[in-house]
Amino acid sequence: MREDVLQFVWGKNKIPHKGLCTTSNHPISIITPGILNRMAGPDFSNAHLFINEQEWFGTVEVHVNSSDWYRHKHGTNQNYKNVILHVVWEDDTPVTNHSGGYIPTLQLKDHIPKSDLKEYNSFLLKENVRFINCEKDLPSIPNEIKREWLAALQDERLQEKSSYVDELLQITTNDWEQVFFMILLKSVGLNHNGKAFLSLAKEIDFSIIRKIGKNSFQLESLLFGLSGLLEGDYTTESYYIQLQKEYRYLKTKFQLNEDAIYKPEFFKLRPHNFPTIRLSQVASLYGRNANLFNELISQNTLQELYDVLQTKASDYWDTHFNFGKISSFQPKKMSMTFMDLLIMNAVLPIKYKYNMFQGLDVSEAIREIGSKTVSERNKIVRNFRKLEIVANSANDSQALLQLYQKYCVRNKCLQCSLGSHLLSGK
Repeated sequence: MREDVLQFVWGKNKIPHKGLCTTSNHPISIITPGILNRMAGPDFSNAHLFINEQEWFGTVEVHVNSSDWYRHKHGTNQNYKNVILHVVWEDDTPVTNHSGGYIPTLQLKDHIPKSDLKEYNSFLLKENVRFINCEKDLPSIPNEIKREWLAALQDERLQEKSSYVDELLQITTNDWEQVFFMILLKSVGLNHNGKAFLSLAKEIDFSIIRKIGKNSFQLESLLFGLSGLLEGDYTTESYYIQLQKEYRYLKTKFQLNEDAIYKPEFFKLRPHNFPTIRLSQVASLYGRNANLFNELISQNTLQELYDVLQTKASDYWDTHFNFGKISSFQPKKMSMTFMDLLIMNAVLPIKYKYNMFQGLDVSEAIREIGSKTVSERNKIVRNFRKLEIVANSANDSQALLQLYQKYCVRNKCLQCSLGSHLLSGK
């Protein structure tokens, strides 16, 4: 038995109401089961019940076994002090709240028809699907339901990304500029080098960036050197030698250590995404604007963000993608597509969180920027297009990525509004 199946059954009122009793034989009447909570805390809020003819308003917690209450340490968590009913598949032990009082328990295993369970499990465990469980039924869902769910997923993804800002603020003692530097480098590294670039950003004391950031050559040598891109003597080019010399000076001056930094990779990357190009572009960004965080955070339109982010790698890279290998002349400008990725993955999440910290609500401005930003182009977005869900903006593509990564591949169909709609009719 799966907990999300029980949540679906309870939340959608799929339980036959006649004869419902607690394990202590007190009759239960369900007025409203409550609203599913996707964040931390009890599974359902705002439930309205009658238990043994007494009216109750509060939260409801759902578990497979009642002993999960103790396994999850809910009894000592103040967030669970208002639980009015414990809904379980099997009641294997009585449970008490933080005050020591027993919580009424509803055992479901004798109330859910086996035919219903078979329907739910067959939906969740479909075989021979090419993409997602509901791929054959998805086009039949009304567009209004799809739009509402995608809008909720946009907010959910932004909240999730901004919660990562909270984690970084804790380890930097609330240094917003340093946090942005970390998120920016992680985003610049994309999936392939994001981990390596983040380890680089975490290892650099941001006071160093404040001191040398205006000098893009020094910052480039710092980023390259710490990333292990200046090791060896495989080229006699003067620019490479100058970078090495500058990095040796900075390493001694600031007592730098590369040991904890992952070395970025070139394998399977398009040349424009080589770590050499991307790190040089970051150095150029800070060289143009040492107060990059403050500058970006004050912009409220997409064009203004583009104006701040427009940059190119240093002149050496006009004829190179890697050290010692000359290529045809092509200035390595940051493309609009790449700026869109940085805006969605780095700028907007920290802008949202920073303004919340300031007591300001910029959610509408952020949605407006996302609605004008071009949709990402990837396999997931293309597959949803085949199922008649089209991403017209970055807001839409972010929602589809959230849907696929957090629900579809995790088989959380019963927590998804689309899967829930399809199963509600079964």
